[in-house]
Amino acid sequence: MLKHSIQNFGICFDKPVVDGKSTFSKGDMVTGHISFDLSKDTSITSIRMKLKGGANVSWSRGSKNNRRTFAARVDFFTLEGAILQETRETISSGQNKLPAGTHVFPFSCQLPLGDFPSSFRGVHGEIKYTLTVTIHRPWHLSKEFVTVLNFVNHIDNSKPDLWAPLSGSNSKMLCCLCCASGPVTMTVMVEKAIFSPGETAKIFCEFSNASSKAASPWVKLLQRQTVYTLDQVSSSQACERLALVAGEHVMPNTSDVHTEIKLHIPSSASCTISNISILKVEYIIEVSLCILGSHELTVLFPIILCDKSTYNPPPFLS
Repeated sequence: MLKHSIQNFGICFDKPVVDGKSTFSKGDMVTGHISFDLSKDTSITSIRMKLKGGANVSWSRGSKNNRRTFAARVDFFTLEGAILQETRETISSGQNKLPAGTHVFPFSCQLPLGDFPSSFRGVHGEIKYTLTVTIHRPWHLSKEFVTVLNFVNHIDNSKPDLWAPLSGSNSKMLCCLCCASGPVTMTVMVEKAIFSPGETAKIFCEFSNASSKAASPWVKLLQRQTVYTLDQVSSSQACERLALVAGEHVMPNTSDVHTEIKLHIPSSASCTISNISILKVEYIIEVSLCILGSHELTVLFPIILCDKSTYNPPPFLS
């Protein structure tokens, strides 16, 4: 049996490993080698490789007795090639016997140029790039070995508006029985609109609290995943809080309270995805001011997460 004769199969990429994985982008050459040990002389007809990228989503809706499932799939590309090619002698004899021991074969394939989304695994779907190596033997079932590639879509982050500060404000009057207190206001500014996973976002806040109650500022990083059917008639959405930071209390009857809140973006956060019809990944910084017994004030800032910042804007002035 093949599983007894072939051992220690491995796929190694030439690209440097960062954080435990090799990362690729459009147009990159995917090069490396496969290796395996044979416990005995083994007839192998050919070894082929397949590089594939695609996305799929699925979700259900309705009660247990009336449940409906939605699904969609988009294939980006499929590239095939030979690592160990059949020869005339192989075809005529029906076999190519490799001796027992360790065998190493190089491979090479170029990713196509295209606007493909970054790798992602979410609540209702995933975007996946795989390299499959298939070993063919005469009179045996073929054996597949699959490895997942980490693919990153380099977002164009050189647009100046992505580096401009974002600002917003909100206010409300608080009522206590029949009496209205003074207004509660908040003005918030985020230093820019584009960040990288692992970066720390600076949020500059100005609060005025003319009420008789203390207020608590909070900053959240939210990830919103939306999946669609191919015709985009049906969709489903999931929202996850990735980070939460509390600011210092804003005491009653105070004004012009200035504070800076730092929000660390998790290194594990995926890049923003907006270039595929069936799956979108968006990020929002939510700044809220909470007052006991009243609805909170909220300001929302849509941001973009990309792999790396390459544009050097003028320093932000607070």
